[in-house]
Amino acid sequence: MRQIGEIAAESGIWLCPGSIGETTSTHAQYNTQLLFSPDGTLAASYRKMFPWRPFEPHLPGTEFVVAPIDGHGVLGLSNCYDAWFPEHSRHLAWMGADAIINIVKTTSQDRDQELILARANAIVNQVYMLSVNCAEPVGRGHSIAVDPEGHVLAEAGPGEDTLVVDMDPGHIQRVRARGTAGTNRIWSQFAPDDEPISLPLYAGHIEPKRWSPHYRGHD
Repeated sequence: MRQIGEIAAESGIWLCPGSIGETTSTHAQYNTQLLFSPDGTLAASYRKMFPWRPFEPHLPGTEFVVAPIDGHGVLGLSNCYDAWFPEHSRHLAWMGADAIINIVKTTSQDRDQELILARANAIVNQVYMLSVNCAEPVGRGHSIAVDPEGHVLAEAGPGEDTLVVDMDPGHIQRVRARGTAGTNRIWSQFAPDDEPISLPLYAGHIEPKRWSPHYRGHD
């Protein structure tokens, strides 16, 4: 942890180096994503909510994590298999994430599906999606950056591991105001006086007056 922080500080960058195996004082084990600030301090950490079972032995985390990136918006933390669960990206977007960084170590055959999920999660939440996978020979590569309308900004090859893209939080607000492709305004779907929609799977409901990210923090 100290050495990774030193790398961030030496380079003066925000650094998400992937994840580590975390063991707590009670011997619980988590797959924990890290985010370091440009001064080398640990700015945020997130315990993977959806371990890849039965192959991954870690316990599921229980808290969504977003982190303000000074002058560059808000970053949502997402770890690998989390991207397969639409509830995860949706909640990060609701909490105010402008971009979601989904760190991945995919060595299996389903990287093609993950690329589709990156675009889908960007589209249905109107956020930037950054799906960063290990390059060959460790992983299958094909890291991808997607804009809030699902357009691919950049995609690496199987053996490439570096992408440079520009992100504009203001673009998110413009997309949400005019609609994806000038049509779909998903965060304006409900009026505050609409009836709640039951969600039996979660023993809960959608509360229309709290649907938009505008209402985050008023839990």
